[in-house]
Amino acid sequence: MWEHAQVSFSDWDEIRTAYQVARMGTVSGAAEVLGVHHATVIRHIDSLEARLGAKLFQRHARGYTPTEAGQDLLAVGARADDQFGQLASRIRGRGNEVTGDLRITSLSAFAPLVVPALGEFQEQHPGLEVQFLTDMRLYRLEYGEAHVAIRAGRPGDNPDNIVQPYCTFSSVLCATKGYLEQFGPLTEDNVAEHRFIGTTQETPRAPFLRWLVDVVPPECIRFKCNDTDSMEQAVKSGMGIGFVSSLELQTNDDLVEMLPPLEEWTVKLWLVTHMDLHRTAKVQTVLRFLKEKVQQWPVDPA
Repeated sequence: MWEHAQVSFSDWDEIRTAYQVARMGTVSGAAEVLGVHHATVIRHIDSLEARLGAKLFQRHARGYTPTEAGQDLLAVGARADDQFGQLASRIRGRGNEVTGDLRITSLSAFAPLVVPALGEFQEQHPGLEVQFLTDMRLYRLEYGEAHVAIRAGRPGDNPDNIVQPYCTFSSVLCATKGYLEQFGPLTEDNVAEHRFIGTTQETPRAPFLRWLVDVVPPECIRFKCNDTDSMEQAVKSGMGIGFVSSLELQTNDDLVEMLPPLEEWTVKLWLVTHMDLHRTAKVQTVLRFLKEKVQQWPVDPA
């Protein structure tokens, strides 16, 4: 196969062209994306196939379909294109102006506080395009996937990350008033008589979810979700007892705290940045802003 062919960095234009042909399915589509003449696209494909000694595409009336070798190149090209895009984003972030894109990743439960604050920050810096990212996975700061991460629990051990304590944030075991009227209060002795909202994770990282797994009989966890937003929604819908953020409890009159909070249900939050971007004007400015804002929020600042 073509894996032993010698392809240098200088061949990236041809690889990028082949990637776009595979992605778009036509020479004209790839030419438009790349901003080149369609003859250039064909020349690049012919040259790359000759160098690799393999056909990358099946030509037909409707366009180009990747062969098995072409599919391999599509996967490699996609990763390379993504890496180059992230690198460009990191380089752009090294300027001295608070402009361009700004990506903040955080717990979704923190969104009611962070999102309005970022809106205010954007008003102060209209040249910014702000993205707020929440996901079960950790965004990789070293690849420029985010400029600032607000992370819970252990902040990780990447030596290139700069970690600063931010605040503490609590989860509370709650149910609706309607649930309480139907099933009565929860005590340490009647756990088996209640229904709970749990997680699909077998070994959850969050301490409050581990408490559910350790204390509540499996048959009592009647509804499971794979994210905390859905769990909160299930609790607010009266489907059972489950964890919501302390922020939600403070703003929702229909929720009732079912047990006194345990110490392990309180989570430390950290501000995490990568050393490559930490000193840029954009990152330093938003860090100062977030540290000022947390003093006004119903949390315990670090």
